[in-house]
Amino acid sequence: MELEKTPTSLVFGVNGERFELSHVDPSTTLLQFLRTRTRFKSVKLGCGEGGCGACVVLISKYDPVLDQVEDFTASSCLTLLCSIHGCSITTSEGIGNSKEGFHPIHKRFAGFHATQCGFCTPGMCVSLFGTLVNAEKTTCPEPPAGFSKVTVAVAEKAIAGNLCRCTGYRPIADVCKSFAADVDMEDLGFNSFWRKGDNKDSKLSRLPQYDHNQTNSRFPLFLKEVKHDVFLASEKHSWHRPISLMELQSLLKLNHCNGTRIKIVVSNTGMGYYKEKEAYDKYIDLRGISELSKIRKDQTGIEIGAAVTISKAIEALKEESRSDFLSDYVMILEKIADHMSKVASGYIRNTASVGGNLVMAQKNNFPSDIATILLAVDAMVHIMTGTQFECLTLEEFLERPPLGLESVLLSIKIPSLELNKTESSEPRSRFLFETYRASPRPLGNALPYLNAAFLVKVSQCKDSGGTVIDTCRFSFGAYGSKHAIRAKNVEEFLAGKLLSASILYDAVILVTATIVPKDDTSKTTYRSSLAAGFIFQFFNPLLDASAINNGYFNGHINLPYAKDFELKENQKQVRHDKVPTLLSSGKQILEAGCDYHPVGEPIMKSGAALQASGEVVFVDDIPSPANCLHGAYIYSAKPLARVRSIKLTPELQLDGLRDIISIKDIPNGGENIGSKTIFGVEPLFAEEIARCVGERLAFVVADTQKLADMAANSAVVDYDTKNLEPPILSVEDAVERSSFFEVPPFLYPKHVGDISKGMAEADHKILSAELKLGSQYYFYMETQTALAVPDEDNCITVYSSNQCPEFAHSTIARCLGIPENNVRVITRRVGGGFGGKALKAISVATSCALAAQKLQRPVRMYLNRKTDMIIAGGRHPMKITYSVGFRNDGKITALELQILINAGIYVDISAVMPHHIVCALKKYDWGALSFDIKVCRTNHPNRSAMRGPGEVQGSFIAEAIIENVAATLSMDVDSVRSVNLHTYKSLQSFYEYYHGEPYEYTLPSIWSKLAVSANYDQRTKLVQKFNRINTWKKRGISRVPAVIELTLRPTPGKVSIFVDGSVVVEVGGIEVGQGLWTKVKQMAAYALGDIQCDGTEGLLDKVRVVQSDTVSLTQGGFTAGSTTSESSCEAVRLCCNILVERLKPLKEKLQEEMDSIKWETLILQAYMQAVNLSASSFYVPSNDSMGYLSYGAAVSEVEIDLLNGETRFLQTDIIYDCGQSLNPAVDLGQIEGAFVQGLGFFMLEEYETNLDGLVLQDGTWNYKIPTIDTIPKQFNVQILNSGHHQKRVLSSKASGEPPLLLAASIHCATRAAVKEARKQLLSWSNQDEEDSTFQLGVPATMPVVKELCGLDIVERYLKWKMGKDIMVLT
Repeated sequence: MELEKTPTSLVFGVNGERFELSHVDPSTTLLQFLRTRTRFKSVKLGCGEGGCGACVVLISKYDPVLDQVEDFTASSCLTLLCSIHGCSITTSEGIGNSKEGFHPIHKRFAGFHATQCGFCTPGMCVSLFGTLVNAEKTTCPEPPAGFSKVTVAVAEKAIAGNLCRCTGYRPIADVCKSFAADVDMEDLGFNSFWRKGDNKDSKLSRLPQYDHNQTNSRFPLFLKEVKHDVFLASEKHSWHRPISLMELQSLLKLNHCNGTRIKIVVSNTGMGYYKEKEAYDKYIDLRGISELSKIRKDQTGIEIGAAVTISKAIEALKEESRSDFLSDYVMILEKIADHMSKVASGYIRNTASVGGNLVMAQKNNFPSDIATILLAVDAMVHIMTGTQFECLTLEEFLERPPLGLESVLLSIKIPSLELNKTESSEPRSRFLFETYRASPRPLGNALPYLNAAFLVKVSQCKDSGGTVIDTCRFSFGAYGSKHAIRAKNVEEFLAGKLLSASILYDAVILVTATIVPKDDTSKTTYRSSLAAGFIFQFFNPLLDASAINNGYFNGHINLPYAKDFELKENQKQVRHDKVPTLLSSGKQILEAGCDYHPVGEPIMKSGAALQASGEVVFVDDIPSPANCLHGAYIYSAKPLARVRSIKLTPELQLDGLRDIISIKDIPNGGENIGSKTIFGVEPLFAEEIARCVGERLAFVVADTQKLADMAANSAVVDYDTKNLEPPILSVEDAVERSSFFEVPPFLYPKHVGDISKGMAEADHKILSAELKLGSQYYFYMETQTALAVPDEDNCITVYSSNQCPEFAHSTIARCLGIPENNVRVITRRVGGGFGGKALKAISVATSCALAAQKLQRPVRMYLNRKTDMIIAGGRHPMKITYSVGFRNDGKITALELQILINAGIYVDISAVMPHHIVCALKKYDWGALSFDIKVCRTNHPNRSAMRGPGEVQGSFIAEAIIENVAATLSMDVDSVRSVNLHTYKSLQSFYEYYHGEPYEYTLPSIWSKLAVSANYDQRTKLVQKFNRINTWKKRGISRVPAVIELTLRPTPGKVSIFVDGSVVVEVGGIEVGQGLWTKVKQMAAYALGDIQCDGTEGLLDKVRVVQSDTVSLTQGGFTAGSTTSESSCEAVRLCCNILVERLKPLKEKLQEEMDSIKWETLILQAYMQAVNLSASSFYVPSNDSMGYLSYGAAVSEVEIDLLNGETRFLQTDIIYDCGQSLNPAVDLGQIEGAFVQGLGFFMLEEYETNLDGLVLQDGTWNYKIPTIDTIPKQFNVQILNSGHHQKRVLSSKASGEPPLLLAASIHCATRAAVKEARKQLLSWSNQDEEDSTFQLGVPATMPVVKELCGLDIVERYLKWKMGKDIMVLT
């Protein structure tokens, strides 16, 4: 049959352009094609797993039968190119662009300041566009002019699966909400469209206009004629899309007999979880078989074809549930749909099939949610094996051996439920159904720690009125078992029993003994505890005798009663305390400066609309030069081992593999150097011994990135550990073996005061308390990347995504053994850095340069996310031991610390860590301060700078000590904080050089202002009231200050004016998303305004900031420490001052001849008279302007769930002192983004290693940065423009790193909530003595919080309740 078919061509469209391909490798993804074969580069590779949204596209398919177009978003990194036959693809450039006009989405992203580095923005725009396109197809009422049919609830979830590391999401959510018909304009945050005093109509008219009638995917006519069946064949591969089960049977039989490697596909989303190393000969696409894509409904239930997408299944189930609002069965369907909507993200659910999900669970032990919830409702599956068909229960299907290649899942059926008919005098029976999942992200896009579903038939006991459990089905999954299972022993125990606290207690004990994760599963006791919590959560309300009759369950009937019932003992709520329903909203108070126009104005970020459309060029967007090769690292999998050999597997020694570069390829006169600081060198490649997991061993060079990655991943490294000492993998090991890096004396911080005297003055002491802090991964959206192009005369040009081009320049020259004037490093922009592209990026650039120089061909590399995460190093973990003395009033008199910093194997920037830690720690008046800080050398990848390096840890250490002191004294922790804030006198003692003048010390005023603006005192009382009334949820609130020392560094600048009056600016600083270019443009316009007759009017649009080029501008320094924007602005101001002085005489002369002189006329005359229109400068801060202290404070309120450990971030209020902000809109984005990144560090992001030091969280599946649903629901920020200070750059202060420290307020609030939970737990055991000095770990993830609240909290509560019930009876 296969031989009779004639190969066809693959036909599809991209942004209206037609593509027809006859020879396609079926393993090629849509993303690979778009980025390598088209000019559309807005789709980005962020993860390759379908977990970040950077590659989202809109796919449109035409249905000739219905004559309509189906539009859905999809992850192009997982979508196989062959699967889009007949489809139209729309990228962000296709939505709108600079040539044809930006779409209102792009304009609003720019105007709401919702883009920073811009790498993730195009994917965000497409996700929102897809939501709008589909909303306009609905039958919803016509929206008001300028709005979409979409609702706020739907709009803000449009980007629920998209990750952003820069913005903090709040402005992105505002963009989404701005299109919604039901939006309250007051809920939208600061933007550049509105003016003060605008009413609703004015605000709407100023927004970029949106016409919902014009929003569609513009499906091209040429695709409507394309036949949907496709057969693609080449010499090695083929792609089949059978249109019937008979054709599928023939294909499977034929290929099974000849041993062909077959891949059956629907969406290929499983590749995001199971990274395939195996190559396939034939691909069979099941979507052409109509039987597999249908949903059938009848009185026996709903049958879902295996190829039906999860999104379509959700839609069908919800549609059915609307048909009979009060039926138990349709309520069950709705709950199944709601649970399915938390599986993956929208753009994955749009393509992933229900059948594919179940097959992964059956064959690959995938922790499926769908398998668990369908198991509880006794779903059936239909399977075809060869020509045989069979029907099985889902339970039987899961327990079978893995499906063979000849077997295909055809459909899944959710059977209807029937209640036995009873006379009116019989007890009423009904089905109750609930599903559960404990996951770090409420809206999904995260695997659960545990999922469960319970279907229970209950009736009311005639005698007692209590609940009788007639029958029950309990399913659990995602806890390390082979697949989802039924807890049959629990079912048997409960069936037929009258529910009581004692029966529930026994059931809970049985569940925890049943749901036991395998030994190699993480968080085992936590997962078992969750199972107990789920069972308790289900049955606890049923302990109330009237629960059934009052219809509390299934969430629909008698809602007024449900509200009342929530106030009862088992599930109490506080009615007056309203939690915001929006995912996020906030208020922003910004004070625009008026002294240095346009500096100080909140203008839009430079190039923001271009970022949104995806037209800006990142390094990997640069078209590959002719004969370009691609590289990938082979890295060590051992922490300390001798490398004997490196071999590639024979099957990968294919055409296209060009070389393996290693230490032996470093030329004579060159050095094995990957990066260098004044503290030491990191080698480019390991020499004889690999000293950590992730150390670079070699660099594979191949024709494509895909082939290079495959070769590197399959490399076989022969290790030998003979005669080597064990690796050092902890700071304790380092201490035992005296493995330390030396800290230069000039960098080691000074002690303050007399520690002995301070301890003697103390009324109380805490001795040798311990605290540990974990690491954090950068998760820049753009991974490390570089392109090296060899040039004539032994020269080389390297395009690098790099925060330190100057350092990369010198490193490349030293490695290649060539003069520095032979090297050119160009950096236009960076797709997020956070310190991770300071030194870590240099080795990537150097590797590409070395390979390019050897092979005399261009070489580029874009690190895959896994490799990037393994070798990155990240934030410094540390262990702290402290002793503190304090008086009865909470005033601390002395603090002594021992800090062990895990620096990794090479020193990197670790020598500066002691100074940074202590600087942030000194935000409180400790009386006397003494410390012993050791920088430990361990066999881990070297830790490097990460946003606020040392300051984040130091500030948190201070808060942990304050918390401990308050707990010891049983004092209000806010009072202890307040009494230990600096006076100006103590500030001078602790910050010897940068304390400034008294009027500059704004923290006391910020502290008191925040108490008022955040309504701190009243909210504290409400939190206390909430905690008294609520049993299973507790809240905490905390106010935290931050003080950080910032230092300016020398920075070059260059300003050139062209004959037409346009201006080009070059600076040493790199645009990494922090708005540096925007501030520099403002400064140039301000400074050149002195020579323009009209002042600064119109100058801003004439200024362009261009890429960093180490040949054009030397001594660029590095972009770090928050102050690069200030330094760059000052360098530009100095350049402009030079130009102004040159042009002044000419201006005065021309003014004598004419009344008004246009800018263009002045510049043309200057050009004609040979005035030098280019000026360079090198800003070197003076001793009295080199540094300053930055101040801020935050109040955060959280709510924890005692049954699963989830923390909801209810509200954060921040006041931050920006001095005279250079651009309040840019600074606002920095404040919010930094805070949310800090929230990730303190609460969400686990970056752990195994016993060998290998990172365990190495992708989006298990490393969870904050998302739109994990940020404060109410997020209020006030930027305080403090008084003038001539020593600073136009009186400004930095905003990039300091606000991150304020995220500790979230952690402290969580600790306060946990404290309340522990107090309650003790009361159930009749214990009065509270253990309030506990330590809440960092990050305080769900398992950490749950453990502190009590893994056995349910059991202890039930025992307490049983005791209470007995007392009542007696």
